[in-house]
Amino acid sequence: MSAAKPDPALAAAHEQIAASAKGAAVVRAFFDPATSTISYVVHDPATMRGAVIDSVLDYEAASGRTSTKSAEAIVAYVREAGIAIDWLLETHAHADHLSAAPWLAKILGGTIAIGEHIRDVQTVFGDIFNAGPDFRRDGSDFGRLFADGEHFAIGELPVTVLHVPGHTPACVAYVVGDVVFVGDTMFMPDYGSARADFPGGDAAQLFRSLRRILDLPAETPLFMCHDYLTAEREDHRWEATVGEQRAGNVHARDGISEGEFVARRRARDASLSMPALLLPAVQVNMRAGRLPPAEDNGVTYLKIPVDRL
Repeated sequence: MSAAKPDPALAAAHEQIAASAKGAAVVRAFFDPATSTISYVVHDPATMRGAVIDSVLDYEAASGRTSTKSAEAIVAYVREAGIAIDWLLETHAHADHLSAAPWLAKILGGTIAIGEHIRDVQTVFGDIFNAGPDFRRDGSDFGRLFADGEHFAIGELPVTVLHVPGHTPACVAYVVGDVVFVGDTMFMPDYGSARADFPGGDAAQLFRSLRRILDLPAETPLFMCHDYLTAEREDHRWEATVGEQRAGNVHARDGISEGEFVARRRARDASLSMPALLLPAVQVNMRAGRLPPAEDNGVTYLKIPVDRL
């Protein structure tokens, strides 16, 4: 049996976590009950520089109306705390909510960023939505594209980017100091993992991404992007340690093989309905949270591809 290939990005994340002071990253969560999304503001208390992760633009599917109520709560917190926002980070192109990143950028500033494999998502969904020749599939709607293992900083807090595909090709996790924002790759231990049946998804890739995150130190706090209640739990939670996930994640705990995970994940995905906001959300989020261009009557429209998915 050949030895496992070295993983420089994961090794760098280990070193960063070991060197970071516990509690150096200040994290504030914002739960959106309509989509079960948790957005975060994380900041460095030494410099008061911060980032917003996976923000939500409220969208009412029945009327097509948007509002900024959820994002306004983030603005209020940031201003009251005196945080300067440098980054508006997306863990992936969400299929269950619209991003408020462009609106927040106008109010608070900051660069909108995502993993570099957003280009793959833009290519696939650009075709599905027949987005036209003016739709850019090179990621340039975003201010910054991160490669696996890339480093940047939030104030004095070091950040390492881990590419964790499977749910989507573009999924990344952000290791900020000694905490990790895992996006949709992983849910709370009693709920398991994200689905892998969207275009570009892959259950085997997802398993490897989960195990990559679970190779981080056991005490590392992980922050989820969503929480869905189970029959045994009535309160929403969104933080668990690597050790808690390794011991209890119903899909990917220690001892579950890749083959077993893939079989369970595919069976589970086959039983799920499409997310209610997938069609509006993806065509907005693949544009870095911006709505499609207005048509010649000045109105913006979201497309519904019939019998395509």
